[in-house]
Amino acid sequence: MLRRPAVAYQFYPGEPAALKKTVDSMVKENAPKEDALAIIAPHAGYIYSGKVAGSIYSAVNIPDNIILLGPNHTGLGERVAIMSSGEWEMPFGKVNINKELAHLLIEESHTFSDDQTAHLREHSLEVQLPFIHHFNKKASIVPVTIMYLAYKECEELGKAVANVIRKYDGKVLIAVSSDMNHYESDAVTKKKDKMAIDKILELNPKVLMETVSKEDISMCGIIPATIALVAAKELGAKKAELVNYATSGDTSGDYVHVVGYAGILIK
Repeated sequence: MLRRPAVAYQFYPGEPAALKKTVDSMVKENAPKEDALAIIAPHAGYIYSGKVAGSIYSAVNIPDNIILLGPNHTGLGERVAIMSSGEWEMPFGKVNINKELAHLLIEESHTFSDDQTAHLREHSLEVQLPFIHHFNKKASIVPVTIMYLAYKECEELGKAVANVIRKYDGKVLIAVSSDMNHYESDAVTKKKDKMAIDKILELNPKVLMETVSKEDISMCGIIPATIALVAAKELGAKKAELVNYATSGDTSGDYVHVVGYAGILIK
């Protein structure tokens, strides 16, 4: 199946030349790059979050195999939905789904469902593709959208992801798509986001989930981030670092209702 763009011309330019110009302006070509187990990147319109996304993708070596974990905003499809075969179209061309890696995940945990429906209108993974393609035109993806799960389910899936990456013959990056706190003031959002970011930097997935719940932090990718943290720790993660942070107020000038964006590297 060919998955066509759902948010081109909305979240990012739909014309290849305009998109290239935009991405070029948001990445840092000469930034030092390092290997990572996982990254967290935002998924808003590029005008708001593109520079943060560009910063994190500029800071890592993008391998040929990427497991993309993002929230399901649409409510369509299964709770944990993998599109296991086909291609994703975007203005730069087509990105292949890594069928082998997708099926290894489905075999590793029954919580993963082979489901295309969840991906048809979801933007959280789509907006990552131009940045991935910019740095590695050969990269293939396993797109996974995730609804709310309890921590034990996150832990089970994180361990499953880690087991598959260990088995797979090739370097794999886990890329989490998440914005941070939504639609509160700039000051409140920065305070709440720091609480969540600190727990990510401490590599503490359980306390991250507890903090987001207790402090009412509307981080939409909390479940994908928790799963990725569990997986990264299973794979030997020792450190996480905040590469860039911004809020939508930096672009819009509206500091009353903002969304936070963080670019985080886990290694």
